[in-house]
Amino acid sequence: MTLLVEADRLSKSFGPIRAVDDISLRVAKGEVLGFLGPNGAGKSTTMKILTGFLEPDSGSARICSFDVVEDPKAAKRCLGYLPEGAPAYGDMTPKSFLEFIAEIRGFEGSAKAKKVDLAVERTGLGGVLNQPIDTLSKGYKRRVGFAQAILHDPAVLIMDEPTDGLDPNQKFLVRQLIADMARDKAIIVSTHILEEVEAVCSRAVVIDRGRIVADGTAEELQRRLPYHNAVAIKIEPSKADAVASVLSSLGGVAKVERLPTANGHIQLRALPRNGEAIATDVAALLRDKSITVEEMFVERGKLDDVFRQITTSDVGAGHA
Repeated sequence: MTLLVEADRLSKSFGPIRAVDDISLRVAKGEVLGFLGPNGAGKSTTMKILTGFLEPDSGSARICSFDVVEDPKAAKRCLGYLPEGAPAYGDMTPKSFLEFIAEIRGFEGSAKAKKVDLAVERTGLGGVLNQPIDTLSKGYKRRVGFAQAILHDPAVLIMDEPTDGLDPNQKFLVRQLIADMARDKAIIVSTHILEEVEAVCSRAVVIDRGRIVADGTAEELQRRLPYHNAVAIKIEPSKADAVASVLSSLGGVAKVERLPTANGHIQLRALPRNGEAIATDVAALLRDKSITVEEMFVERGKLDDVFRQITTSDVGAGHA
């Protein structure tokens, strides 16, 4: 496993506000990390430290083994950054802006043209290449910012809300591009769109009040909810007690709940232990007991519910 992003015990305060509080992170080549948290949790501050835009009060950060404070130029050569709002020079066109970025990155002549052309192709900017950036829609401005971040083909990409302002088709293309690039890079995506985590991220870190409160795959986070992988069954009222008793005898079932009646039928929900998948065992048990049910389906925990459960920020808590 090649670690491309390493952060050790980062902390940052702004006066009395503790924006980042002892955060440690590891992101390896091939990983897409979803970086989540409520507004003011410290996501943007953490990313600004990782990219060298802010110095931490304590702790250290490395990009491709280069310390972002002690060796910032070497770290930034390996880094592509899409900040919030995708700032750019409004009087430039996307073409002139990307050429400018390429020159800053040290490309000249045919190498510069090749890098710009590839970034334009990947982000679909061909139709607006010669318009002033100020005249572009929010979605196209975001694409210009995305293009500058990937232009030099960096080993590490750090992106703050990369699909902000994009329509559904554009979001799909950006997510596809992230997935395609992920094989060779370490990518950090800060987002409040939780479906994005399931769509492109191999892992998610949730921070709240400047601290990490969860770290795992989407599946691991969903397992925090008692109803994730629960099996819901619709049956005739006369069978409800017997079926509930049978389900309760199954080793992987923690509890059986009775849900509100629907269209004259009783609904039972078998809750699994530790979020484990129990549907196959439930189906086999019902078949062995010759129990006929009207309907059976597996419930999935929603990341929105996990997010609400594990984030507790409130106004005036003394954090960013």
